[in-house]
Amino acid sequence: MLKVGLTGSIAVGKTFVDDVFRELGVPVLDADQVARDVVARGTVGLERVVEEFGDSVLMPNGSLDRPKLGSIVFADEEKRLKLNSIVHPLVFKAQDEWLKQQELAAPDGIAIVDAALMIEAGGYRRFDKLIVVWCERDLQLQRLIRRDGLSRDEAERRIASQMPQDEKKSYADHLIDTSEGFDATRRQVADVYAELSKSN
Repeated sequence: MLKVGLTGSIAVGKTFVDDVFRELGVPVLDADQVARDVVARGTVGLERVVEEFGDSVLMPNGSLDRPKLGSIVFADEEKRLKLNSIVHPLVFKAQDEWLKQQELAAPDGIAIVDAALMIEAGGYRRFDKLIVVWCERDLQLQRLIRRDGLSRDEAERRIASQMPQDEKKSYADHLIDTSEGFDATRRQVADVYAELSKSN
């Protein structure tokens, strides 16, 4: 089975790209969802986060207050790295289990794991191919402000906390530029899918 990593910075259109790959019949695991699952109520992950950051990151019902935790870690590099050191190993383990299931189901297939911090966390090395999704920076900023209701300063800070897009692109086997909208992106996804199918 061809194991493919997919990454890109915040608000560049990875979700749409994932959806198109799914339409083409490729199973895609969203690491953001996995990252939520590993810190859900009752998990060891949530226990460790609370040990590190205190009860103030919990909502009244005992689940994680993600916006509260986000505001803490995006403002403090050391705390962000600490959170990543708790969550990433749990996410890697869940990804590996999912990839094993995909391989059993389709030994000759393709499986994609989408993770925003795949390069920063070193996870990209576990994959046969790496796709980097990107878009023009001004567009990324507009999308992030609109999607998350952030001020321009907050959005700039979140973008600045990640590896620059140009650096991410240098790791890619395949690039998908979402700047020109849905139709152009869909065509690029189909092209990348055809190339992956050939190399599998």
